[in-house]
Amino acid sequence: MPTHYRTPAIVAVHAVLVTLALLAAFLLAYNFAWIIRRADGSYSWFTDLFLPLLVLALPLKLLVFAWTGQYRSSWRYVSLRDLFDVISASLVASFAFLLSYFILENGWDSLFGHRLIDDAPLVRLRQSSVFLLDWSATIVFVCAAKVVVRFYYEDIQPSREGELTRVLIVGAGDAGEAVARELRRTKRQRYHCVGFLDDHVAQLGGRIHNVEILGRTDRIRELCGQHDVEEVMIAIPHAPAKAIRRLVEQCEGMGVRFRTIPAVADLIEGHVQVSQIRDVDITDLLGREPVELDQERIGEQLRGRRVVVTGAGGSIGSEMCRQIAAFSPRRLMLVEQAENSLFEIDRELRARYPSLDIAPFVADIVDRPRLLEIFREQRPSVVFHAAAHKHVPLMEINPTEAVKNNVLGTVCVAECAIAVEADKMVMISTDKAVNPTSVMGCSKRVAEMYVQCLTARHSTQFVTVRFGNVLGSSGSVVPIFREQIARGGPLTVTHPDMKRYFMTIPEAAQLVLQAGAMGKGGEIYLLHMGEPVRIVDLARDMITLSGLRPGVDVDIVFSGVRPGEKLFEELSADGEHVCPTSHPKIGIWKHREQDGESVLLGIQRLMDLAATEGGKQLILELRRLVPEYSPEGAGIDDPPELSVTNMASTGV
Repeated sequence: MPTHYRTPAIVAVHAVLVTLALLAAFLLAYNFAWIIRRADGSYSWFTDLFLPLLVLALPLKLLVFAWTGQYRSSWRYVSLRDLFDVISASLVASFAFLLSYFILENGWDSLFGHRLIDDAPLVRLRQSSVFLLDWSATIVFVCAAKVVVRFYYEDIQPSREGELTRVLIVGAGDAGEAVARELRRTKRQRYHCVGFLDDHVAQLGGRIHNVEILGRTDRIRELCGQHDVEEVMIAIPHAPAKAIRRLVEQCEGMGVRFRTIPAVADLIEGHVQVSQIRDVDITDLLGREPVELDQERIGEQLRGRRVVVTGAGGSIGSEMCRQIAAFSPRRLMLVEQAENSLFEIDRELRARYPSLDIAPFVADIVDRPRLLEIFREQRPSVVFHAAAHKHVPLMEINPTEAVKNNVLGTVCVAECAIAVEADKMVMISTDKAVNPTSVMGCSKRVAEMYVQCLTARHSTQFVTVRFGNVLGSSGSVVPIFREQIARGGPLTVTHPDMKRYFMTIPEAAQLVLQAGAMGKGGEIYLLHMGEPVRIVDLARDMITLSGLRPGVDVDIVFSGVRPGEKLFEELSADGEHVCPTSHPKIGIWKHREQDGESVLLGIQRLMDLAATEGGKQLILELRRLVPEYSPEGAGIDDPPELSVTNMASTGV
């Protein structure tokens, strides 16, 4: 109903309720008798008392209700707070009514021909009780009307529309109650809550909104089958990943969809709404705890300074830009080869941080003149190098491009940072650089070796950060599985025993900032990756979370290990180990000492080969630089000893 029609209607309804409340008060005071009989005669309280008092009470109460905002509150979503507001408003209105009556009492003799409070003790007693009864009746009538309206929308109207989705709520606390209340009143999709699950014994057998707490969470599979549950709502804020995984695993093959809600603290603070119930995502099952950052230390590195991010449009690069922007740099420069990706992150940052100075540049990191022009014009103090070719099988058949982008690109970025005397450069690497079996991993290892050699030669500090697979990044396994599930399958997994370490994109970006702030130059930091996850288990979980059944609705097929891939990613090479740092999620590599001159000369030879030949000679040179590199099926004999007498200097 439009507002200009709704308010008069609400006022009219309140007027009717106030009238009925006063009438009920008189009926109760006079025991439902309309005529009062006395020794000296009789009279009707309806005409002699009720109507005069109604003329006084009605406008007063309507004005007080307007003053206290009763006409603006929603009846459909009435809460306990609204009912308390009705009690308060009724108390004020009744007090105003009583006070006005006693002020006007003496003047009413000439108006009505007699005093309203008669001298007869019985009549006087009954008339005095009317005021208390009227206050009580007003509360009862107005509150009852609002509750009836809410009951209609939540319990009567929904039952008339279509089939209901059968829901089981896990968690019978405040969050569970909020979910049950939200499901009862939602209009976009109709739900029927079949019950609650909760591990607190004291809760079992109780009811919330007339919905029974059926049992403990270990009975979820049994109860889902008994009650034909279609969706499970996990209403446990900050539920441990192991607990969520246990629930999902118990319901595997039942076709149950899993959903969860924001934390109650966020609801109270107004950050989100209960209606933002979302699907349980694969990230909820991997046990990644929130990252605690040293905000002050990172702020010292970024606040008020010029920062450049290469690969700014990629999954990691774009998240790096979001995280950096929150620390208010003087200027944030975005370097990206892909025009569309650069356009999207530039537009997003400008909308989110309108006062931030942002400078987007379309540039290829191997284009040294273009990159040097940008650096000399912008004079960055801190460089985050996130640009890289990362897809292992693709780089196996394009080794020259892997070396050009990952090695030559890093050389160009580092040289430009040195040329403008940047304070620090942070290079993002990968766990595939450890004992590499792929061209991509080996090229990143060479890039690591290169920036390590530069630290002792220049004032710019060079820091490397390694981490594993990032959930949800472009081309990674999770978006590929989502696409395959949307097509109806099958999900392709390379090998039943294939395992990988995973972390979320925001977590990776935050820890890169933290490691960068900690580094003094020459370090290789490792981000804590948790426990490795079997890819086939990841596939089953994603099928289950989609409300489908692995092997029934969606198949899983094994395609074989691809060139360059390992079954298990390694965290350390021979002769290396990880030492703890001041941050619990960041370790530092104690790596082997290397001959810097030999490394630089070998990299120059590698770049010359990438520019002229490539192929087996390029692979041979990679093995010469990284002895632990063992390409599978490359058919290359052991390389000869590296000679530095016939190699040119890098000029760095």
